[in-house]
Amino acid sequence: MILATEFKEGTIFIDENGNTVEVLEYQHHRKSQARAVVRVKLRNLDTGSITETRYRPEDKFKDVMFEKRPKVYMYSDAQMAYFMDNVTYEQVGVPLEKMGNTVKFLTENMEVEGLYLNDKFFNIVLPANVVLEVVETVPGIRGDSASNVTKPAKLSTGIEIKVPLFVNQGDLVKVDTRTSQYIERVSK
Repeated sequence: MILATEFKEGTIFIDENGNTVEVLEYQHHRKSQARAVVRVKLRNLDTGSITETRYRPEDKFKDVMFEKRPKVYMYSDAQMAYFMDNVTYEQVGVPLEKMGNTVKFLTENMEVEGLYLNDKFFNIVLPANVVLEVVETVPGIRGDSASNVTKPAKLSTGIEIKVPLFVNQGDLVKVDTRTSQYIERVSK
């Protein structure tokens, strides 16, 4: 069993509804006279949906034993994303709707971790951040120098994020796969 106070990013457990979920974000919260709560953002590993909820610190949940195996992303079609096992060269598919927003970060030959529950391929875990190319953005205007000013940018996988004004088309940027936020510009 796992307590709500033991949650970390990436923790996988069975919630009160019997769903297998992964912790994306967590926060221990306490107001002055109020009871402490643990606020969490969860991804349902069956459906890919993301929900936010809160638990009492003493709430217990069933811990899930899973195995991680290295995989390489091959390609996607209209309904499935296909991955190859690095050891056995076996190809397996995952429905796109089950993967949620992780599909937006997949690039050909990207290494990911495959999650196996009861020796059955279940889903994937992306690296914490990925490097993608900016394919479309508006140029920064000289004089727009207020701190933390951002502009929209479309990346090579189709995802749109906010980037600082100095980022231009063709630049490589590091993006956090958990929050879809810009981290830094990467030199080529």
